[in-house]
Amino acid sequence: MDFATSENAAVQAQLNRLGALTVPDGRLGLGTIRALLDRLGNPHRNLPPVFHVAGTNGKGSTCAFLRAMLEADGKRVHVTTSPHLVRYNERIRLAGKLIEDDALAALLKEVLDAGDDLSPSFFEVTIGAAFLAFSRTPADVCVVEVGLGGRFDATNALQSGAIAACGIAALGIDHERFLLAPEDGAPGDPLSRIAFEKSGIAKNGSSLVTLSYTDGPTLEIERAAAKHGAPLAMRGREWSATVSETALHYTDRHGELALPLPIMLGVHQAENAALAAAMLRHQDIVTVSPDAIAKGIRSAHWPARLQRFSNGKLGEIDFGFDFWLDGGHNLQAARAVRLTIESDPDVIRQLPKGFGVNVILGMLANKDAEGFIAEIAPIARQFVAVPVPGHDHHSTVSLERMARSAGIETVHSADDVLGALNLLNTGRPGDAWKPTAIIGSLYLAGEVLRLNGTLPD
Repeated sequence: MDFATSENAAVQAQLNRLGALTVPDGRLGLGTIRALLDRLGNPHRNLPPVFHVAGTNGKGSTCAFLRAMLEADGKRVHVTTSPHLVRYNERIRLAGKLIEDDALAALLKEVLDAGDDLSPSFFEVTIGAAFLAFSRTPADVCVVEVGLGGRFDATNALQSGAIAACGIAALGIDHERFLLAPEDGAPGDPLSRIAFEKSGIAKNGSSLVTLSYTDGPTLEIERAAAKHGAPLAMRGREWSATVSETALHYTDRHGELALPLPIMLGVHQAENAALAAAMLRHQDIVTVSPDAIAKGIRSAHWPARLQRFSNGKLGEIDFGFDFWLDGGHNLQAARAVRLTIESDPDVIRQLPKGFGVNVILGMLANKDAEGFIAEIAPIARQFVAVPVPGHDHHSTVSLERMARSAGIETVHSADDVLGALNLLNTGRPGDAWKPTAIIGSLYLAGEVLRLNGTLPD
């Protein structure tokens, strides 16, 4: 459940209604969202051109790059992403600005009232509200992030005529209960099944733009593109991108672009930026200049994705070390964190060979904490397990056990993130520099942003 709270009483009243929604276990399909949208006047049929993005990792960052590139070209952009980090308002951005509280309260009430007897899910109501708001506010383009999977995701109520391009970011194993549930006709290989679900967003006549994958997932994406009549633009075929120390080199049928590297940390962010550029260049509905693509890459930001703290309430406390914040919660995310920290020039310069960093970790109970910790263990100097406030999570005792099993020598637990930071700060050598990664959950990341007073804008 994506819990939410608000300081605005009118918004909170509707969030309480949202939080009370329950969905019959095992319910799949687009029937409920379509019925809800029909009662709302089918707002999804009256939207500006939509860029629709699926993927296991990187889809939110790809949406951030799309938005930044489009806005750099002067476009007014609607965006819906999930989950929120601190405020529910983050899920609905209207023509560049987060939805205001008064408008949000009225919008949620309208959608909840319309679907009262349909038993919609939290996310179906959210998407209904987003599409309704998008249809009522002038803009040039929409960016829509898939919530879970693709084929049966509420955002997939979008129809082919609304889509400028669809994109699929990096694939990995996540949400196994839903995405790997046995089904006749679905592939048995887990990663191929994930590709099968994600590529379900393909639409007739709209380009399906993807990264490159292994043979099984590639085959499923090719089948989906053929089935839906979607021109396929896959990396390594219709477009290519390489990353050097100074630039992102992009090539497709239109020519070559020498693009800047993102300000967001991690080699994987250059991959996401390249995917966003490819989505823009493999459609003919929305025009975006190469200069705007380059400017957007440098201006894009996305909170809690290897975000380094240098200001805010936590930044004002002299803990004696810098820290990163990342909300990734699967093996691919853990690997991206590890590789980024291993290559960080500040870490390499200031810590000896074979360095270790401090890790503060909290994870939801339905995530593979053991695999995540094993992936991050090679760079973990000290480990502190914390709970994830307001959510079912792995106990700190179990996380400590997993960390020791992974070979991390110094293992602790704390009641919260602030306690973990203070614990790491206690008794440090006067000249020690101990970078720290706070990782494992977007909900934990949201709590850190709240504590730091840095609300996503």
